[in-house]
Amino acid sequence: MIKAKVSLRPIVSKINLPTVLKTAILPGDSFESLFIAAQVGEIFYIRDEAIQTFLDIRSRIIKLGTSEPGVSRGGYDERGLLGLAFHPEFYYNGLFYLHYSVAGTQGPGALSEHYRPNPCDPKTSNLRWLNRETNYDHIDTVEEWVFQPNAQPQKRRTLLNLRRPFFNHNGVNSLNFSPETGKLILTIGDGGSGYDPFNLSQDDMEIYGKIIEIDVGKNTFIHNPPVVTRFSEIPSPIQETLTLIAKGVRNITGISFQKFYNQYIKYVGNVGQDVVESIFSFVHYKPIPVPQLVQASLMRAKPSQEGFINLGWRGWEGDFPTSFIKRCSENPAVDEKIIAYYNEAVKTSVRRLQPLTSYFHKDPRPNKFGGTSLTGVQPYMGNKIPSLTGSVMFTDIAQVKESQSPVRGVLAYTKAGTDCKLNDFSVVEIDYNFGSQSAYYVSLGTNLDQTRLYLGVYGSMKVSDFNQGTVFEIVP
Repeated sequence: MIKAKVSLRPIVSKINLPTVLKTAILPGDSFESLFIAAQVGEIFYIRDEAIQTFLDIRSRIIKLGTSEPGVSRGGYDERGLLGLAFHPEFYYNGLFYLHYSVAGTQGPGALSEHYRPNPCDPKTSNLRWLNRETNYDHIDTVEEWVFQPNAQPQKRRTLLNLRRPFFNHNGVNSLNFSPETGKLILTIGDGGSGYDPFNLSQDDMEIYGKIIEIDVGKNTFIHNPPVVTRFSEIPSPIQETLTLIAKGVRNITGISFQKFYNQYIKYVGNVGQDVVESIFSFVHYKPIPVPQLVQASLMRAKPSQEGFINLGWRGWEGDFPTSFIKRCSENPAVDEKIIAYYNEAVKTSVRRLQPLTSYFHKDPRPNKFGGTSLTGVQPYMGNKIPSLTGSVMFTDIAQVKESQSPVRGVLAYTKAGTDCKLNDFSVVEIDYNFGSQSAYYVSLGTNLDQTRLYLGVYGSMKVSDFNQGTVFEIVP
């Protein structure tokens, strides 16, 4: 692949951790503004090169950087403001959508200890999430808001309230509209912990580990929807607005679309466990209406899965059967990798979608890198960086190098594949001096026609280390 080189143009600095970067045209404007959602609950926009506050919901966000009462996570957190999407008719109707973790909903968590499967003990791979009303970590909400030109934006209605078992794997950039269907897409992780202890991602009735389409044009207006964990718990009028696109998700960096002739290629990034990070692509899919799923469950039947997308987790971590790593004490340079869920890997082997490309936490090949966690996937359709035109760009939060200090994230790219083979990828060289500060690449975004790329960088992995964020435009 062609070796590409880019530079970074700072747009705004000293902000809190940026989770979503996207543009929209404000009602009454004739140009796009760049919107930046910060994990702590702030949304800014850049207009005429000046930063302005669009919305501040910090008081609505759960206290970040802590877990159950009295237990600290050292400032690291995966909750907060995670999704922002503008209605396709935002210019005319002012509607936008938020996904965030709700203040005051902290619970004790669904497990009292760190989970790790043990292939020698089948009980460890058949855990159940019991007593869900008390054994949970927090509640997430998906809401519809309306922008008012001469007043503060106002919440209009709640679409979903979700009780989550663990603090992590909530997704990021989790709300996006489909240019194909005009519907809102919620991308949501497997519920958290590690190794999906309750196998929620493959259970058709569980909300977690799924990609869900929401028809926001159907005004259900149930004032305060119940807090749910399963599709069967959702009131029928809300069920009627939902279809299921995919399952087998571990943790996800949103969904993006690339126009290809008269159809769209869809891209989703699935964050890995211990071995590999993966990007998937698909064009055709057959969503399953949620009422059909619920009815099939009541009848103890299985709806047709033909054309349904399955990313393979938890049996598969990208292109590998899910494994856990056992350190070899006699040879620290070598790890033993043990298949965690052999039977599940076999069961999903022919049903799963194969990745477009994967990259690894350890990679001995020249011109590659060891990754940590996938943070963004976006197509680039601009021509200012010709070597990248038509590419699928992706970011990893932190490159693994034994001698690297301070930390640097990674920008890389692959090409849209049509031959059903695993694609290669190439690292993009960045000509920018971050100085002595760490630079974690935490988000990736584009403008409306995907001709501009934006990169969110943070100086720390901790959401509680404030004002260490910079948003850049990626330029030639």
